[in-house]
This record gives sequence, C-alpha cells and structure tokens, in this order.
Amino acid sequence: MSEESGSDFLVFDRVTKRFGALTAVNDVSLSVKKGEFFSLLGPSGCGKTTLLRMLGGFERPDSGRIYLEGRDITDLPPNQRRVHTVFQNYALFPTMTIWDNIAFSLKLAKKPKGEIDEMVDSILEMIQMSDQAWKYPSQLSGGQKQRVAIARALVDRPQVLLLDEPLAALDLKLRQHMLLELDTIHDQVGITFIYVTHDQGEAMSLSDRIAVINRGRVEQLDGPAKIYEAPQSRFVASFIGDTNFLTGEIVSIDGDYCRIEVEGFPCVSAFNDKNLQVGQRVDLSVRPEKIRVTLNPPLPEKGAGINVFPSKVKDIVYQGVYTKYWLKSGNLQISALKPHSRFLLDQEPITWNDDVFVWWHPDDGYMVEEGAET
Repeated sequence: MSEESGSDFLVFDRVTKRFGALTAVNDVSLSVKKGEFFSLLGPSGCGKTTLLRMLGGFERPDSGRIYLEGRDITDLPPNQRRVHTVFQNYALFPTMTIWDNIAFSLKLAKKPKGEIDEMVDSILEMIQMSDQAWKYPSQLSGGQKQRVAIARALVDRPQVLLLDEPLAALDLKLRQHMLLELDTIHDQVGITFIYVTHDQGEAMSLSDRIAVINRGRVEQLDGPAKIYEAPQSRFVASFIGDTNFLTGEIVSIDGDYCRIEVEGFPCVSAFNDKNLQVGQRVDLSVRPEKIRVTLNPPLPEKGAGINVFPSKVKDIVYQGVYTKYWLKSGNLQISALKPHSRFLLDQEPITWNDDVFVWWHPDDGYMVEEGAET
C-alpha cells in the first residue's frame, strides 16, 4: 500500500466522453496520489474502461482535462505519455521470446545494449522468470503470460501502469495467486497502478482507494473499508458485497439513534449518523454477517437496545467457512451469514422452517437516503 502524498499526481478534471447518444463518462473529477494502487470498480458498461482509455491516450474526452504531475496530457498521443497498459489478452508477440518481448520497447527507444540487458534481466528476476527468458509465449501458462505482460509494461519505468481487467481470463485459483503477485510487484516498483475491474473482491483486496463507477459517474471514492462499511448510496451498498435493505420512514429520534418504521416489518433502531429528521425516508443497509440467527432470543443484558425479530428459516446453504440463511421476517426476506469459527457438532443445528430470532446492534446498520442510487 502506498504512503499518503500531499499532492495530486494524476487528475481527471470534469471529464466527459460520449459515443453517439451514450454518455460513457459524465463530468468525472477525481485525483490519484503518486505510488497509489487505485481501482476503478463498477459493472460492465459503467465507463471505467473509457476512463482508462482516455488516460492511455486511446480516446479523447469531449470536455474536461487530464493532468499528470501537473502537465496537461489530454491531447498527447499514447506514445508521448509515460503511461503503459496491461490488457486482458496479454498482447504478447507470439514469434518473440519472453526476453525479446520485454526488451521490445527499450529497443524501439534505441537504448544502449548494455542498459537493455541490465533492465530486462532485472525485471525477469523480479517476476521470478529468469529461467524462462528464452521460451515463447505459447510455452507459458496463463499466469506466466500475465507476469510477462506486466514486466514488459514496467521495464522502462512508466509514470502510471494501467491494468484493464488483467486477471479476467484466469481461473479462480490462479487469479487469487496473481492478486498476491500484483500486490508484491506494486510494492517493489512503487509506480502508480490504475486497476479496472468489475470484481469487487479484487478491488477490495488490492487497492489503497477505490472509485465506484455507475452510469458514467463516480458514486463514491474511498478506501475499501469505508466503501464497504459506510456506502454513500444504495448502489454502492448493493454492488460491494451482499446486503439487506430495509426501506422506511424515520418516526422518532432519541439522541444519536432513530427509529425507522418499515412496511410489513417491526420498527428498527439505527445509528443516525446523517442527522436525518422525523418524516424522512431512508434505506437501511444491514450486511448479512452483522445479523445473528439463534433459536432463542439474546439474553436480556445482551439484548438491551438491540434489534430482535422473530423469523422463519426458508433456506440454508452450507459453504464450509460459513452457513448462509434466508429468513422470512414479516413481509421481508433477510439473508444472514453464520461464520464457522468453531466446530461444534453437539450444538443444536438450525434447520429448514425453524422458528428463530434474528438480531443485530443498531450500530451495524448503515443508512442511505431513499433513492440515493442513481
């Protein structure tokens, strides 16, 4: 992870890009710090790849400017920007060895042979592929090809490395391994990484900060923990992980907490961090792992001030690390996760159609104003 920097290294200033009637990027302003691992996260078609292509020089914004270390690069062609891209399909030259693939841009820049040798050998050692240097791309695994593509993009030390869904073609286990490798490479080279993905797990595990993009706009720009625990809109809450939404109207306020009347459900207590007033409608987001499911209600000393509701178990999925429950409470369906931190075969199990209690602390719900999803 990068250290905080006082100045903005990369800036998008009110950037808009249209393709015919479609506005792919809509008046986006954001800044990235030097050395940061920064992710653009959102569903397909949200505009994140268009932002990346404008930064790389492959698209030009219809309005707005892009600055890199204080220099306006908006109108510069790709070859005049020290910004390199790693693509999902690797884009390696099939008739060149791994060594020659990595050396290609250095030879194009007419670097001295001794300097090329030193730079290529050094980065091959960094990606732990020195013994593969004279192989061809067809002789490598998907993970090895991706490491070579990253090495080729990094060998002449660009100011920014752009990664456009770089792990999408890999299987799950290889993706998980490459996430660790990417994090290590970033720490070693210290270059600013801009990472585009629709996979919230990838973004959460790698990033210093994440910009969540929806319909061409930045919905939230924060660190991973804040985006998950304190989403600024219904879209962010639902896109980042699973959540339950309880929609209703604030009917009373008691200090830092409020009561929300939810249709077809009992009143719910929540921490009123946004200082909303009686009569305002809200969406309360409660993550499944915050909700406890038990056959008996919590003990009185634990239950004071806690939201406790009777429910019926409608479905159960055992997934090893945790069990997921779907429960009917009032007119609502609620999901809850029970982690398996201990293995207790003698504990009375919760089964289908059991009458149970669901409960969570008012601090464990997070309010967004109703309709905050755009």
